[in-house]
Amino acid sequence: MNATTAAGRPRGLAPVDGLSHVAGSTDTPLSEDTIPAWIDRTVAAHGGREACVFREQGIRWTWAQLRDESDRFAAGLARLGFGKGDRLGIWSPNRSEWILAQYGTARLGVILVNINPAYRVSELEYALNKVQCRGIVAAPAFKSSDYLGMLCQLAPEMARSEPGALRADALPHLRHVIRMGEERSPGMLNFADVLALADEAGVAAARAASAALDRNDPINIQFTSGTTGSPKGATLTHRNIVNNAISVAAAMRFGAGDRLCVPVPLYHCFGMVMSSLACAVTGGTMVFPGEGFDAAATLAAVEKERCTHLHGVPTMFIAELDAPQFAATELGSLRGGIMAGSPCPIEVMKRVNAEMHMTEVTIAYGMTETSPVSFQSSVDDPVERRVSTVGRIQPHLEVKIVDGGGNTVEVGEKGELLTRGYSVMLGYWGDEDRTRETVRGGWMHTGDLATIDAQGYCNIVGRVKDMLIRGGENVYPREIEEFLFGHPKVSQVQVFGVPDARFGEEVCAWVVLKPGEQATEDEIRGWCRDRIAHYKVPRYVRFVQELPMTVTGKAQKFVMREKMMSELGLAEQKNA
Repeated sequence: MNATTAAGRPRGLAPVDGLSHVAGSTDTPLSEDTIPAWIDRTVAAHGGREACVFREQGIRWTWAQLRDESDRFAAGLARLGFGKGDRLGIWSPNRSEWILAQYGTARLGVILVNINPAYRVSELEYALNKVQCRGIVAAPAFKSSDYLGMLCQLAPEMARSEPGALRADALPHLRHVIRMGEERSPGMLNFADVLALADEAGVAAARAASAALDRNDPINIQFTSGTTGSPKGATLTHRNIVNNAISVAAAMRFGAGDRLCVPVPLYHCFGMVMSSLACAVTGGTMVFPGEGFDAAATLAAVEKERCTHLHGVPTMFIAELDAPQFAATELGSLRGGIMAGSPCPIEVMKRVNAEMHMTEVTIAYGMTETSPVSFQSSVDDPVERRVSTVGRIQPHLEVKIVDGGGNTVEVGEKGELLTRGYSVMLGYWGDEDRTRETVRGGWMHTGDLATIDAQGYCNIVGRVKDMLIRGGENVYPREIEEFLFGHPKVSQVQVFGVPDARFGEEVCAWVVLKPGEQATEDEIRGWCRDRIAHYKVPRYVRFVQELPMTVTGKAQKFVMREKMMSELGLAEQKNA
């Protein structure tokens, strides 16, 4: 049957009445099962298939083994006193313990709190206290982050406390610190200790407990980037993320027997929902090249594990294409996957399609607060659609594009993208005010600028806050970035605005050149002149070795803007 709006008007994948308002198919009913119910179902159907491979740790588990190990962790947590609704943080790169925590907490109804691996002391303190975590699972360290050291800095009382009996002034709710690895730390349990607490009766009790869970129970809290103000804890339910994983897997035509390479971080929706959970609801295999992203390790994992699908943000795919090992790596097993997380340059998409054998690669768009995907291209979409849009709306969701007054704009016009449906979060944990600001009348206000065409394909043109106004002209950075990606020497580019006394704002571009290439500012500007409107030509061009990025590969334009303003001695322009 056709999708229907709240007003009862049928809407298909394409807009009607010439307005940018679309709704997804409802032909297939939504799942009303919890995460542990899906794990049990997958084990019943595919228990002997490989569930996950952690190449750096040398671990391989079938679905039956993964279920058994995660249920042991659940039983151990129950012995420590954890139950439905308690919060357990996890602060770690991609490790096998992460997956056990994901499915072990889901078995009990414990809410897993994803802590950004890049957080430092103040951010960690804020996150743990905001949601009142009773425990945290932590890796010892990763790259420049000494996780255990930071925890001890926040809670020096741990040095003289018994494991499970922590009383820390700065972290008043935290009782349990569960560390990964074999070394011992004062006041902490080892991950293996929690597994050892499980016995046959405890596992049976944990499995029985999952029968009492409700699909609408909160099961995961993910902190948004917090580029302005403090991070917000988007609270997601079983129903939110299970159904999104089902839709994502279907769109990329992924199923049992397929093998997904996962270099994206598990702490983010891309890794946890679009990768891990998408495998859990299909019986596919997840392959983790390492704890963090490395282009060479990713290429090796695809080749050695014969992966059929690969996930990544655009910067990851760029790094893989430019890697010295690329030409010598056999990637013939690949056919599809997802490129998402930030705007996908058209030229990069074309190269991935042609040079990595990913003829079925899809583009996905969404945000943490919508579990995350709202739009995704189909493997059957024409290539030109897959390289120039983020596809069409996912099933059971509704989207409209509105102007500053909240009015739905005509097809093809730019405006803010609003989403509603099963995927919209419960809200920001403990923050009703910011929830009300963001979710109004069931509509999630994304802050993204977008267009929807007559066939229902969506194009993200930037962030509302990223749009700059130069001399009265609206300038959309994404449009200029796409144009500059066509320059044969450009590997990566980000465009943003900086203050200007005459025009209000001026266009600035940060450019990363391809290996071995050289260019001048005038050359980049010359490439633009007479090919795009004069007011879009960057006044400032800076060549950099790398762009400031979040852990998930999103460019931090606010960092670039602050650095450029400092370099140029610019100040914010005040309105008259």
